[in-house]
Amino acid sequence: MIRGKIIATGSYVPENVITNLDLEKIVETSDDWITERTGIKERRIVNGSQAASDLACEAATLALKRAHLKARDIDLIVVGTISGDMPFPSTACAVQNRLGAKNAAAFDVNAACSGFVYGLHIVNNLIRGGAHNRVLLIGAEVLSKFTDWEDRTTCILFGDGAGAVIIEPTKERRGILSTNIHSDGNFGDLIMLPGGGSRNPCSRDSIIKRLHFIKMKGNETFKVAVRTLEEIAVRTLEENNLTAEDLDLLIPHQANIRIIQATAKRLNLPPEKVFVNIAKYGNTSAASIPIALDEAVTSGRVKDGDNILLEAFGGGLTWASALLRW
Repeated sequence: MIRGKIIATGSYVPENVITNLDLEKIVETSDDWITERTGIKERRIVNGSQAASDLACEAATLALKRAHLKARDIDLIVVGTISGDMPFPSTACAVQNRLGAKNAAAFDVNAACSGFVYGLHIVNNLIRGGAHNRVLLIGAEVLSKFTDWEDRTTCILFGDGAGAVIIEPTKERRGILSTNIHSDGNFGDLIMLPGGGSRNPCSRDSIIKRLHFIKMKGNETFKVAVRTLEEIAVRTLEENNLTAEDLDLLIPHQANIRIIQATAKRLNLPPEKVFVNIAKYGNTSAASIPIALDEAVTSGRVKDGDNILLEAFGGGLTWASALLRW
């Protein structure tokens, strides 16, 4: 069976660091409170001029370099993002133009924090069907520009960054073994950005009501996230005739340390089998997993033949998983 295989990774985060101590000066919060409840110590924030495509191109350029490829070798670019440069054209088209990937089609995936894993699902099936042969998949977010810095419950959570992978076909028993994607719009109001679309277009009223900032119901989101992530992880393993003991590494979406720990506990995974970098970057949404994957690969946490489970949960609500054999 032909399937997709990740041949290279890359990531990029802005230089500007905002720590919990910095946030103490902005809103009523504390380093101890943020760390205990989220696991976040700091996050990276873009400068005023940087947009999602800028971060995406940095991560993509590194992935291309590591794969010893040129941009013209890519035939499809997919960008998972909810903080793209503009409503249209797509951020993927901006990346295609900036990189000079003249032979590539390009489109965005909007599945919030699940965007990168949704992208893996799409790309893997396109490769299996023979439609594309060399794909650049990116998760890129600039959530700081949609963060309400007066809201102590959300401004502590989000950061900016991008991660990229290059995927090619393989006939080996490795690569992307399986993917699962799910959604439930009934919970759409748990995490949302209500302003800026056709429902609530930009207006004086929408600005006064602060509708152009991220809104989140944290407690309700936590409960649904833990339940769905456990279910999708178990289902993914069962579909591949594996158990949690067969996993070498779990790379979860870096949203909240409590969600990560609860999921790992339900799967009986020891800490050394769970990759966590939330303390450094916070929640970077669709960029979270590809940044973590790149760090896991470059730090030696990923070895040839390893079984790696990716899982994500985000607004929509959406949740998704991917099982890789490296």
